[in-house]
Amino acid sequence: MLVLITTGCSTGENAEEAQTSGENEQTEKEDSGSENDAFPVEITDAADETVTLEKEPERIVSMIPSNTEIAYKLGLGEEIVGVSDHADYPEEAVGKEKIGGLQFNVEKIISLEPDLVLAHASSLQQSEQGLEQIEEAGINVLVVNEAASFQETYDSINMIAKAAGAQQEAQNIISSMKTDVENLREQASSISEEEKKTVWMEIQPPPDIYTTGSGTFQHKMLQLIHAKNAAASEEGWLPYTTEDAVKQSPEVIITTYGQSVEGNPAAQIKNRKGWSSVPAVENGDIYNVNSNLVSRPGPRLVEGAEKLAELIYPDVFNE
Repeated sequence: MLVLITTGCSTGENAEEAQTSGENEQTEKEDSGSENDAFPVEITDAADETVTLEKEPERIVSMIPSNTEIAYKLGLGEEIVGVSDHADYPEEAVGKEKIGGLQFNVEKIISLEPDLVLAHASSLQQSEQGLEQIEEAGINVLVVNEAASFQETYDSINMIAKAAGAQQEAQNIISSMKTDVENLREQASSISEEEKKTVWMEIQPPPDIYTTGSGTFQHKMLQLIHAKNAAASEEGWLPYTTEDAVKQSPEVIITTYGQSVEGNPAAQIKNRKGWSSVPAVENGDIYNVNSNLVSRPGPRLVEGAEKLAELIYPDVFNE
């Protein structure tokens, strides 16, 4: 982790008036500096727990990079006092206190005296005991939902924003993301079924090749820009043999690990035994993209989709 349908002219006009009135009310609140009026707030998080925040948090610890990116985009950089070891964006996050990765340091988190800890559903099973210890120390823990779509990313942004009193910022971010997604969709509409390119996304190189099937962000991004995922018949992150990968005859190959391996992924793929006849290899259409842009559920996902679009269909999206 949509569509609101109104029927009848009169109902639509009334709804529009109500919306305008609500927007005016919100503006008045913002102008009067009464943002804290939103507290206390109750949020049902991804662990199905009700989290109650009595006041706007002043010290926040983020336990996963995607939460950190969202928090910074919401304007909460000053409130962030601790981040996970792999938090590398924005640059300011690198200098924050580190609290560990999947094996996080409970004592370190408690010592930072946060009002709010942003945990994540993706690691809930491994972190449950540690999170309980943090809660027992009187610290609010919010488990943010795992996201595999743009809508679920919007949900994550809204959840963090509500907990931090940054709902207006969230509306602005989500509105901008939706506009950019629609722009991509509109541009992609000119690509016919016959013109769709088959794309092999390689997220781990040999000896254990992994790709991305349906039900993932990468798959949805490819759908958005009218490209075919070579591994769409299977779901999730999955292993592939080099022989099976070659059989897909992709016209474009996208790697997402160039920053973490030695050498040039494109050159390595070109030199693989049995890959010379693959259309993407023959035409030199092998590219690397930053993994964080296409897998980290946060505000930069649209940037990742735009990058894929420009690489796969340069004649359509580079105009």
